[in-house]
Amino acid sequence: IEQTDKRAEQQTTYEASPAVRARRERLESLTLARARTLAQLQHAVVPAYREMLERALRTLEAEISELS
Repeated sequence: IEQTDKRAEQQTTYEASPAVRARRERLESLTLARARTLAQLQHAVVPAYREMLERALRTLEAEISELS
């Protein structure tokens, strides 16, 4: 069963076009950036900094939504 899973995984990897891989990598990058921004927002106390992080978060979420 494990070999079948590995083969299916490899086929998916090999069959993915460069555009699909790039999109997947971009989505992963945006998701990580969103997580970092949320973590920073939890600790931010300066109103201007919080506002900047909230804007960044909205932008990241919009981009993630477009790619999903």
